[in-house]
Amino acid sequence: MTDFGILRDRTAWQQDFERRLLAAYTAAGLGTAAAESMLGKVCAGIGDWTVAEITDAGTPVGHVAVVVADDHGTPAGRIGDLHVDPPHAGRGHERAARDWAEAWCAERGAHRLDVRLTEPAGGLFDAYGVRGQLRTRHIAAPPEPLDGVTARPMTPAEYPQWLSSEKAGYVSGIVRSGALSPEDAVRKSDRDFAGLLPEGLSTPGNSFLVLEAEGEPIGTGWLKHGYLPGTSYGYSLHVDEKHRGRGYGRAAMAVGERTTLAAGDSALMFTVWGGNEVAMNLYTSAGYRVLTEDRSLPLSRPAAS
Repeated sequence: MTDFGILRDRTAWQQDFERRLLAAYTAAGLGTAAAESMLGKVCAGIGDWTVAEITDAGTPVGHVAVVVADDHGTPAGRIGDLHVDPPHAGRGHERAARDWAEAWCAERGAHRLDVRLTEPAGGLFDAYGVRGQLRTRHIAAPPEPLDGVTARPMTPAEYPQWLSSEKAGYVSGIVRSGALSPEDAVRKSDRDFAGLLPEGLSTPGNSFLVLEAEGEPIGTGWLKHGYLPGTSYGYSLHVDEKHRGRGYGRAAMAVGERTTLAAGDSALMFTVWGGNEVAMNLYTSAGYRVLTEDRSLPLSRPAAS
């Protein structure tokens, strides 16, 4: 029988949790400094988590960590960790821990339960909708230009229209993933872009690109360098709709990889919103591994224990 007891001393659990996260991050292609930076962001809020030890007939077999926090005025739950030790895996403890977490969060008023996966979960969260993935790839050498696609810096005259299009696309992606309502997504977009680009086109540490083929603009790109140590973040590499279906998507990624290396970074990462299967397939074919995957389940009533 699977039982749960709230931990008072979380030292051993936290040490193991950090070790597992670091291993997952480095396995996905991040350097040590970048992996430690990501770990630091996760652990910044770990003090608010409730951690339960999972036991089977009194024998410790793993842990589950949960938290409920405000999400735009409504409580939302999160499974911060769910781990069963390998000798005890596959015996139903994982499902019992998931159900316990759902009930725990629902009883505290959570309208939604989120989970961030850093390793395969064996179908445990298949009923949870995919809200987004963070993908990354280590770049060993500059890729050869593909399909004649080149890049040049964006001009001040091109920036306002690009910014408007980027904000609209960001809102659309958030809404499609089910993460926020259209109204909340617009507000998030305004806040995020104001924080990310306080000096517009002149904001340091960013590359704003216009992608061209045969002298004609076919898309745009925006990369933030040093997002993590040695890692650039691709906020967007966009091919205009009329130019899609010609292989330019992979060519645009090659441009992003060359730009990353030129800026002194050796890894590139992207976020892809849930529901964008085309982008997910493109990243997979280009060798970008899933660093984290966010999933979500509505909790309209207390879950059965």
